[in-house]
Amino acid sequence: MDRTDYLPHIAYDSVIFGFSGDKLKILIMEYHNTKLFALPGGFVGIKEDLNDAVRRGLKERTGLDDIYLEQFYTFGDMARFKPEVMKTILQAIDDNVSDDHWLLERFISVAYYALIDYEKVVPRPDAISDSCTWYDVDGLPKLMLDHQKIVNKALQTLRQNLDHKLTNLLPEKFTMKELQSVYEAILGEKLRRTTFQRKLLASDLLVRHEKLYNGGAHKAPFLYSFARSEDLRS
Repeated sequence: MDRTDYLPHIAYDSVIFGFSGDKLKILIMEYHNTKLFALPGGFVGIKEDLNDAVRRGLKERTGLDDIYLEQFYTFGDMARFKPEVMKTILQAIDDNVSDDHWLLERFISVAYYALIDYEKVVPRPDAISDSCTWYDVDGLPKLMLDHQKIVNKALQTLRQNLDHKLTNLLPEKFTMKELQSVYEAILGEKLRRTTFQRKLLASDLLVRHEKLYNGGAHKAPFLYSFARSEDLRS
């Protein structure tokens, strides 16, 4: 990386959420030969929009480009400035790292979270990582710098106005049980089935479709999808 290609002192970190059917997952990178775990992130090209840089990084890690993305916070505490951590990462690739390398300078990070279809992703490590892997949100490895703080803030933000953010974590059509499972995975708590269903069915969020027949007909659940704006007008 040539420092002249990137904006100085600006980075981004992405909390990439996926739902496996019963667990909320996050993509985590492990840097080469360091045992350091981190959120996928990167830097902004000198002639690149910030959002475009983040989308570029997400496509490189997931193979997807149609992703729900939301900027939620900027992290710039002095406590996150630990040049020795970045030097460890760089030295795992090249022993000849000078003390004035530009990546050892202080960076603030603009944080985003992304909601993606877990089934469509084949995670891809970058050139300086050994792996890019899904982890349960409640079973993350110890993350470097302030990345756990970033995850916690992303979860807090995701839980706000949750009803309007789940389209990208579920298939186009889903059962009420699947919908409740993703709510419980994000909120980290069990919900009363009757209360949950009553609330959702009384809202304008869902469209009901045919039943899903996969066994006894009397047990077949209805399928639902999230209402689009044209559904609400009809």
